[in-house]
Amino acid sequence: MLDLLNSNFENYLLQTKAQISVTGFIFNLILTALTAYILKRIYVYFGQSLSNREIFANTFVPIGMTTMIIITIVKSSLALSLGLVGALSIVRFRAAIKEPEELVYLFICISIGLGYGANQVTITIIGFMLIILSVVLIRKSAFNSDKSNALYLTISQKNKSRLKLNEILEVLEKNSIEVDMKRLDENLLKNEVSFIILTKSKSQLLKLRENLFKLDNQLEVTFLDNTKIF
Repeated sequence: MLDLLNSNFENYLLQTKAQISVTGFIFNLILTALTAYILKRIYVYFGQSLSNREIFANTFVPIGMTTMIIITIVKSSLALSLGLVGALSIVRFRAAIKEPEELVYLFICISIGLGYGANQVTITIIGFMLIILSVVLIRKSAFNSDKSNALYLTISQKNKSRLKLNEILEVLEKNSIEVDMKRLDENLLKNEVSFIILTKSKSQLLKLRENLFKLDNQLEVTFLDNTKIF
């Protein structure tokens, strides 16, 4: 009796398959690509990551389309669904996600693929539009509250010695209103640290620059005003 039940259950897993419409699949795949591309342009335009946003955003379209294809195939078979769970428990994806914003956009991209793969076109489009609207409103609100002297500051040196981080922070705190460290990279070829700083005036900014070079004239210093690009 138990063998019969097991056999029937195995046959159910193997034979329970949903028919996939080729036309619907192609339509949803195109929608996924277009939506992911729109997400890419939103991220490049409104993102605040200090890394190269254009290069990172190039992954959105293939990630969204791949997720959509996987979900479309998996939903057609319960056996494939169980197999996917087992496969994901073995495969580990390791990516250098250094800023939370990058992870948020990856989740949005995956959600797009999940929605279209599950054939929930209307819900996916409405959800995507609301997310983008919230991103734009939050970014515009943050921009309006930012002070005009907000700058991205990147300090780096191309040698094996580490940056004198304590001395750099001391100089920044003395010559700016506010200092927020965003990123620190240290390796054998190059050491780099990035900040967002607020300064009172151009003269204070020039003084800050001179004091940084007094610490080490081999430093590479980059100031970037990223608050007036919208």
